[in-house]
Amino acid sequence: MATLTYAYADQTAVVGPLAEEENPHSWDLCATHRDRISAPVGWELVRVDRIELDEEDDLMALAEAVKEDGRVTTGLVDDRSAGSGADPIDYSATFDGADPANSNHPVFRTRRVAYAKKARRAHLSVVPDESATAEPEQD
Repeated sequence: MATLTYAYADQTAVVGPLAEEENPHSWDLCATHRDRISAPVGWELVRVDRIELDEEDDLMALAEAVKEDGRVTTGLVDDRSAGSGADPIDYSATFDGADPANSNHPVFRTRRVAYAKKARRAHLSVVPDESATAEPEQD
């Protein structure tokens, strides 16, 4: 098992050890897919077998720096919400990655994004032009 994480700002895909926390930009891979995965055209693929750090603080500092840097520079998060401190993808304590409603798997996520885009457009309605419906004056 491994985790694939996309670093959009660096155009890098990283395949590393299985992640312990949910991340909206990463996916867990089985051994077969871990070995066969490739990066998008123009991207670099980095394979990390093990991550060894002496202090847990170093790991947390690195994770926070990457997390904050990615939110601001990737364009994935609206600038208005980036400074608010609120996580745009709020996972609950009962997160279930196999649930289609909140799974990060591309098949489920693509459907949710398409539905969200459709829902955003659905609030608009066509209003008739009143000047076109007015009866012309007759002499």
